[in-house]
Amino acid sequence: MEYSPPPLFKQGAPARVKVTVFALISIALLMIDSRMQALAIVRQVAGTVLYPLQMAALMPRDAVSNMGNYFSSLSALQKEVNELKASQVASAQVLQQARYQMAENAHLRRLMGAREQVPVKSMMAEILYDARDPATAKIVLDRGSSHGVAVGMPVIDYAGVVGQVTRVFPFTSEVTLLTDKDQVIPVQVLRNGLRSVAYGRGQAGLLDLRFVTPNADLQVGDVLITSGLDGVYPAGLAVAKVVQVESSATGNFGRVVSQPLAGIDRNRQLLILTERAQVVPRPAPEPVVAETKRGKKPDMPPLDVAPATVVPAQAGTQAEPPKPQAAVPQPAPAKPQPATPPAAQPQQQPTTR
Repeated sequence: MEYSPPPLFKQGAPARVKVTVFALISIALLMIDSRMQALAIVRQVAGTVLYPLQMAALMPRDAVSNMGNYFSSLSALQKEVNELKASQVASAQVLQQARYQMAENAHLRRLMGAREQVPVKSMMAEILYDARDPATAKIVLDRGSSHGVAVGMPVIDYAGVVGQVTRVFPFTSEVTLLTDKDQVIPVQVLRNGLRSVAYGRGQAGLLDLRFVTPNADLQVGDVLITSGLDGVYPAGLAVAKVVQVESSATGNFGRVVSQPLAGIDRNRQLLILTERAQVVPRPAPEPVVAETKRGKKPDMPPLDVAPATVVPAQAGTQAEPPKPQAAVPQPAPAKPQPATPPAAQPQQQPTTR
């Protein structure tokens, strides 16, 4: 019995025939499109109609790609932000160093200008650290006895006096500041030449002018300079500025407070004056006649005249006074002497008043 498909599933032309026909149609369309450009409009219409379908088909791929790009860009941005922050910190450090060097250079220029104006030789020094004792105002410099520093040398900066070297080591030296409670410096008011002495007030960072009379000509704002009377600080160096003047109503000494002009707590470089100021030597004191015992006259230097001799007196008699010589005042008559042998009686030299 022959098998035949039902009428619903009847097959048409064979598959080879269909392939051949469609292939020929495709070749014909290709030839026509390449020669006559007749299907360009059809292609544009088809592309326009199929574009939404293409975008819908590409959405999963784009979503996965965009997600990967998002996380990769986020990590890249985070890395770039960290690099920028590190660069900003480095730039801020360099900027701070540049500002510090600019301030230091300006201070060194002012210090070199002050060095040219100081009439004595000086040496540049740098502050290493402050003294460990909080009750004193002292600093340590990087110059010592091997550099020619000695105890007593004054230390200044471009604005005024800083202090004095009080202790010296081979490679370092200790400087006591003006504000130390044990530091004293003779000063002079620049406006009127009034002399006084400034005492340090310790940690207060100020100076006191003690034993000032109530009617002293002192005003707030007066500049105090070194008087040079102590032979340590050269005259004319700025010391402080008067910030407070109090007069005593009871007639006692007034109170004058001044602020140091030097940058004691700001500067790092200072000048050590290695040569003392020229001070006129004081005249030799006049010889003072020592007190004489009762009955004994002081010895006087002999005169350039022939000395007169005194004849020893006998018992109960008075010795004759010597005859006066020319240009020599007559001595006072001698008191009676006890009777002694001539050999034991010393001869007296004439004396003058």
